[in-house]
Amino acid sequence: MKLYYAPQACSLAAHIVLRELQLPFHAIRVDNRSKLTADGADFLAINPKGYVAALQLDNGQVLTEGPAILQYLADLKPDAGLAPANGSWERVRLQEDLNFISSEVHGGLGWLFSTQLDEEAKALLRHKLFKRLDLLNQRLEQQDYLLGSHFSVADAYLFTVLRWTLGFAIDLGQWPALARFQARIEVRDSVKVALAVELA
Repeated sequence: MKLYYAPQACSLAAHIVLRELQLPFHAIRVDNRSKLTADGADFLAINPKGYVAALQLDNGQVLTEGPAILQYLADLKPDAGLAPANGSWERVRLQEDLNFISSEVHGGLGWLFSTQLDEEAKALLRHKLFKRLDLLNQRLEQQDYLLGSHFSVADAYLFTVLRWTLGFAIDLGQWPALARFQARIEVRDSVKVALAVELA
C-alpha cells in the first residue's frame, strides 16, 4: 500500500493507524501547493480531488476521505480492536464520531486556514467550533478515549485535527480533558513514529 500524505495534514490519522496496526506501506509525501509527490508524480492523476489522504492499494485502487480510509485499515486487522465489528451498534457509534470530527471539528478548523475570510467571520467560526470542543471535553472528562476505555481510529483522527489548534493560537487548556487526551495520544509509539517521519 501507498499512503499519500502532507505534513500536518489530516492524513496523519491514517499514518498513525497504519503504524498502530504495523501494516506494510510506503509513505509518499505530497506538496499541497504544486500537487506533486516527492518522486515528481502528478498527485492529481492519483487523486483528482487534489488533497490527502489517499491510500493506494496493491491492486491499484485508490481510496480517499479520511473516515473511509481509517475504517478500511481497521478492518484489515479486526483483532487489533481499532474499530468495532461492521454491522454492530458500536460501529454505528464510531461512524457517528468520525462524521462529527469530519464535519464539525476538521471542517470548523479547516475554514480558519482561509485567507479570504475576515476576522469577524473567523470569530463566528471559532464560536461554533468552541461549542463542539465543549461537547468533546465533557465526554472525555468521563472516559479516556472516544469509544470508552480503548484507543480507536476516531481517536487518531481527533488527535490529528486538534493539533491544528496550535497554529491558530487556540489554547486547549480551556478544555482540560481535551488537553489530557492530546497528551495521552501523543506518547503512543505509533504517533511518535508517524510524527517523526512527517516532520523530518
